Amino acid sequence: MATASANRHKHGYSASKDQLLNRLRRIEGQVRGVERMVDDDRYCIDIVTQISAIQAALDKVALGLLDDHAAHCIIGGASDQTPDELKDELMAAVGRLMRRG
Repeated sequence: MATASANRHKHGYSASKDQLLNRLRRIEGQVRGVERMVDDDRYCIDIVTQISAIQAALDKVALGLLDDHAAHCIIGGASDQTPDELKDELMAAVGRLMRRG
């Protein structure tokens, strides 16, 4: 959820946006590959293995975004929020990431 203050500032991932988009496109390709596997009636365990790889790739993207957020928005002061608000927002995001499954 973007706030008005977040829209005024450059995001922490701006410097690596092309790299981030490339990684997301690769993940999108992996998802399409899983779709083809299902369509081709491939072995269940092979499909689950690919889904696990996709989840790991998404986790890596999420952790990178959290790292950028911590460095740019929290430590770099690119937010109008108080330190406690920033901490709570970060921990809520980490909590959502960990609650999968």
